[in-house]
Amino acid sequence: MIGSVPFKQETVAKLLEQPFPFLAMNPRTLADIEADIRLLGGITQKAAAAEQVVQKMRRTFSEIEKQARRWKHRVRVYCEAWPNPRISSPPWVTELVNICGGEMVVPSGEKTTEAQIAAARPEVIVLAWAATGTKADPKQAYKVTAWKDVPAIQSRNVYVISDEFLNTPGPPLVEGARALYKILSSANRMRQRA
Repeated sequence: MIGSVPFKQETVAKLLEQPFPFLAMNPRTLADIEADIRLLGGITQKAAAAEQVVQKMRRTFSEIEKQARRWKHRVRVYCEAWPNPRISSPPWVTELVNICGGEMVVPSGEKTTEAQIAAARPEVIVLAWAATGTKADPKQAYKVTAWKDVPAIQSRNVYVISDEFLNTPGPPLVEGARALYKILSSANRMRQRA
């Protein structure tokens, strides 16, 4: 059995009681994700296929980064993995935001507060709530009193990206990067016109 942490301790204890091997992965960065893909490729005797997946991901990220480097301004971004309590997206999302021409305005993968987010003044807010697909609700962001002066709220730049595309540590991140780049590209154009 293969799982991605975090797990509750009691869940891990129950899994370890079972008569089958258990591999727990805990990627934090894009490099960790690449290493996990290669590890799984080795375990399943598909090392060449795993390497192709890694190289395809790298090529896509590199192409997006090349386009985003032309921008004079890095877009200030807050990506949210959960609304209550507010938790910012995992560290690899911060890397994707950077690749796509943005700058994450709060530490990644941590609890944060509405006041911290307001003080950081993101120009774009991306909601990718864990295990909800595209059901995150942007209307909730517009109702947060502490955010009334946040540039993303004032310019109506709150977006939803399917959590699968940002929270899955694997090939779906390619689609997440494409979606992020499209959003940040639009925000960058709006800023230039202002």
